[in-house]
Amino acid sequence: MIGFHDDDCRPVYSSEKGRLCPQCGEAIKQCRCQAAPVAPGDGIVRISFETKGRKGKGVTVIRGIPLAGADLKGFVKTLKKQCGSGGAVKQESVEIQGDHRSKLLPYLQKQGWKVKLSGG
Repeated sequence: MIGFHDDDCRPVYSSEKGRLCPQCGEAIKQCRCQAAPVAPGDGIVRISFETKGRKGKGVTVIRGIPLAGADLKGFVKTLKKQCGSGGAVKQESVEIQGDHRSKLLPYLQKQGWKVKLSGG
């Protein structure tokens, strides 16, 4: 089933593919034009530490990075090198293995973004 946006009658979601790119009409993950929209937010990058649902293993979670697609994946690679740890992009957040909030806060601020620590 395909859902349509009322304003311009173009598909924005497909139950088979999920969210669709507004430019090429492909699924966001298979976007050919790399024009995938950046997730809307308040312009603040938030860093938190979470262990819930990870069998006691902690990860540093970064939300609100204003990048998408290949740019985000390349940036995450530099973050992992900065921390000397593994990590992944999950949905619209970045997870870095271990507690690296103190390393990541100044690094992200140097990128010119407003950064806040969130959580405990």
